[in-house]
Amino acid sequence: MKTKKFGYLFASAVLALTLAACGNDEQSADQLNDGVIKVGVTAGLHEEITEVAAKIAEENGLEVQIEVFSDYVLPNTALVEGDLDVNNFQHGPFLDNFNADRGEDLVAVADTILNPMGFYSESYTSIDDVPESSKMAIPNDPTNGGRALAVLAEAGYITLTDGVGINGTIYDIVENRKNFEFIELEAAQIPTQLGEVAVAAINTNFAMEAGLSPKEDSILLESADSPYINVIVVRPGDEDGEDLKKFIEAYQSDEVRQYIEKTYDGAVIPGF
Repeated sequence: MKTKKFGYLFASAVLALTLAACGNDEQSADQLNDGVIKVGVTAGLHEEITEVAAKIAEENGLEVQIEVFSDYVLPNTALVEGDLDVNNFQHGPFLDNFNADRGEDLVAVADTILNPMGFYSESYTSIDDVPESSKMAIPNDPTNGGRALAVLAEAGYITLTDGVGINGTIYDIVENRKNFEFIELEAAQIPTQLGEVAVAAINTNFAMEAGLSPKEDSILLESADSPYINVIVVRPGDEDGEDLKKFIEAYQSDEVRQYIEKTYDGAVIPGF
């Protein structure tokens, strides 16, 4: 009898979990079909551009609620946990790395912008002028750190192990022309540390938030054929939500394109 009773309890527990999972799936689907969409962005240009898209979406009956984050991890974890419907802050390689590291399967559904990475200095106007053995700050997350190294390699300042491409680390540097000392820091904190190093690689959103112009102030800028197009991201299964379609349409509108081109003067490039 005890075995039989345990079997009933186990079956009931499994049924409850199954119903809860189904309920979560239905809730997720409903959230992208109720006329309100919650979008996670990082502060700065992603926030600014999304605000423009939100106004356009509102004209089409969609309320866009924007939640602003100060780092590159929380917008993805908040999306996974269901606190967001969409996020809009990262490029494809960063998303791929997040999914691989966390065992997640978040999905990119639309292209947005390219933010070319720039190298900045308070003391020098060219990397050629930076003395040998100087300190250079680069992001400490794998994708943006690898991106910075790839830009330096393309410009001929370092050589990386064959085949690593954008996935290189400081341990893949096989030749360092100026013997730079690489300091790995959190991407969002690098602008505040610019005066402590000779040169620093800074993502465009954080550079502009700090009052730096990639076009005017950088001493080395990533080329326009970069693979780092930013993307709109959702949970798997949410790709066909009507609210999502309206948000993408608003973001990829001519009005947003014109805003980007006028406001950022080439420092941010429409990717759609």
